[in-house]
Amino acid sequence: MEKQKWVIDPTHSEIQFKVRHLMITNVTGHFSEYTGEVLTDDDTFAGAEVNFEANIDSISTGNAQRDEHLKSADFFDAAGHEKLTFKSTSFSKSGSEYVMAGDLTIRGTTLPVKLDVDFTGIAVDPYGQTKAGFEVSGKISREAYGLTWNALTEAGGAVVSDEVRLICNVQFVKQ
Repeated sequence: MEKQKWVIDPTHSEIQFKVRHLMITNVTGHFSEYTGEVLTDDDTFAGAEVNFEANIDSISTGNAQRDEHLKSADFFDAAGHEKLTFKSTSFSKSGSEYVMAGDLTIRGTTLPVKLDVDFTGIAVDPYGQTKAGFEVSGKISREAYGLTWNALTEAGGAVVSDEVRLICNVQFVKQ
């Protein structure tokens, strides 16, 4: 049986991350250029295959100087590594939610991650397109991917936390 294909709708999706700054507040960033697809056997999404990639050059935190620093070799090294990618290895139901495991590649380093997925439902839009919604969340260590730049405050605290929280609200269109 041929798999059903769903593609991400970037006009109704957000790919965000949050990182603690000075360990007291969060800086929120997002990627504005990305693609993704899901292959499923049916509309329950159990066992779905997910592929996603984001263009590093599209990173934005609302501060041009910080964005350029994030694109530099201190962090993502956009010149040498244009994209981050994710390929799922499993997508299974856990209670009323899903857990998605997969391989996340950032800056040439691929590591396994587990992400929580809230399947928010399926709806038909005013144009007759069937859409599915998801909220994906999880945490990764930026240092594990080679994003190790940091500085110390006068009191000896870190400027940027190692932990990065991922928050993705995504809508997929059935093909």
